[in-house]
Amino acid sequence: MTTILEAGSTQWYGLLYPVWGQLAQVAEIQNATAGGEANLMQQLIQAFILGLIQGITEFLPISSTAHLEVFTKAFGWELLGQKAFVATIQFGSVIAVLMYFRKDISQILTGSWKAFQQKDWQRNEWQLLVGIAIGTLPILVAGFLLKDVLNDENSLINSMSTIAIDSIVLAILLGAAEKFGSRERDFSALKMQDGLLIGLGQMLSLAPGVSRSGSTFTTGLFLGLQRQTAARFSFLLGIPALAIATIYQFLKEALGKIDLVVVSVGVLSTFVFSYISIAWLLRYLQTRNNWIFVWYRLAFGATILVAIATGLLKNT
Repeated sequence: MTTILEAGSTQWYGLLYPVWGQLAQVAEIQNATAGGEANLMQQLIQAFILGLIQGITEFLPISSTAHLEVFTKAFGWELLGQKAFVATIQFGSVIAVLMYFRKDISQILTGSWKAFQQKDWQRNEWQLLVGIAIGTLPILVAGFLLKDVLNDENSLINSMSTIAIDSIVLAILLGAAEKFGSRERDFSALKMQDGLLIGLGQMLSLAPGVSRSGSTFTTGLFLGLQRQTAARFSFLLGIPALAIATIYQFLKEALGKIDLVVVSVGVLSTFVFSYISIAWLLRYLQTRNNWIFVWYRLAFGATILVAIATGLLKNT
């Protein structure tokens, strides 16, 4: 009996395109029936849908921030589109990646402790741990220095047109990495310098539309990593940054401002679809390339620009 994770790539290819149309129909129904502030049932449905979007797009190289921004603005979901809700449901993604890679994390920590005791600094687990640590620093430093600009919803970097352009630019870079990357190095070949270089790539994801997984994945491919290795290390490298950013945003934006029932639905939905997304992507990359994400990003960015030009979507 075929499970959801064993389903053919054709079924999942369809997830990246028709699902938005189906969600849009639900959104239109909700907006049509809303007579002011959404009632509890409407909020629960919206929370589930936004959790689905966050879960699917967080770990695929297509930018969760961009999709949440576009979707909530396009359909007027201003209440749940606020930073308080979005920051909180990201806990679902954090829990999912920790659970999925719990064995890898345990192995890295255990091996690093043994390396420390034996002063074996060339041990693979130690190299990975240090690589993840130093690879996390660039995005933390840049995020701190640019926090005022990044948190200003009226700044150019947060505009819809910038999100569209970022989506297209990263699509081109991902396509180049797919075409020219050697894809010769597996997980055992990773060194701490890979962590630093991929961490510098991760820093680009501060701009909405770039995608944290997209930027790190692309950098890994340029460094000659195999597709699955690049994705796996991208997820591990992203754990500290995602967890720190989520906790910071929660304490800053959400603490004491959220409806526990509604946000619980969003967190649960995010967790489920994040876990599925991670499992599917790693399975997919065993036998497939990244062109599906390149074409999707190009289409996504172009659609935003067309929507802005025709007045269907505001640029702010």
